Formats: sequence, structure tokens, C-alpha cells
Amino acid sequence: MDSGPAGTPTRVVVTDRDRTTVYTYYRSEFTNGNCPPGLAKKNNGCLPPGQAKKLWSVGQPLPPTTVYHQLPQPLMMQLAPPPPGYDYVRVDDDIVLMNRDTRLVTEIISNLGQLMN
Repeated sequence: MDSGPAGTPTRVVVTDRDRTTVYTYYRSEFTNGNCPPGLAKKNNGCLPPGQAKKLWSVGQPLPPTTVYHQLPQPLMMQLAPPPPGYDYVRVDDDIVLMNRDTRLVTEIISNLGQLMN
């Protein structure tokens, strides 16, 4: 976490509105048969390759070998801008809010693949 005024910790979060926006966007994409880059189209939806064990969690840095993708511009335009120094990225079927410099994960919107159900 970063520090705010007088060294108090600043909590970086994804708002409920943005969480709903992400789910709505990807539900529409999946309904139209579109899988984001890095997710394979399967009979039961868009899934990460091999459903590998997730190596990221809130409060931990995203491992340097973990591949992530920028969010589509139409979705980014609907979200509140991330705090300075932070980015929204997609890792497999999760959206991650992470610190650009340290790769520290501050929030996760999990399991976009569940939207196919």
C-alpha cells in the first residue's frame, strides 16, 4: 500500500460500480462469442490455458513471469481512472488492479469465465 498524508496508508480499491461494469462488459463479449486474448474458446466458455493455479493474490506482487493484458479501450472508458501509478490489467480470467512499478496487487475482480454460466 502507498502512504497518504502524514504517512497514513492509502487503500486502493475497485468500486462496486466498476466491478459491475467489468462483469457487464465481459458478459456481453462472451454472449457474442468473443474471448479476450489469452483465453481459449471452449464448449463451456472462455477459459485460461490449462486452468493453471493462480499465482497472484491481493497484497502480493504479480510474479514477473505472469503474463497480463491491457483492458479493452471501450471498457477502460467506462471505468473510473485508476489511481496514479496503478493499472487495471487482465490476468487469465481475472481483472487485477496493480501498482505499475511494484506489480503489487491491490484488488482482484475474479473469475470472468463464470459469466458464461
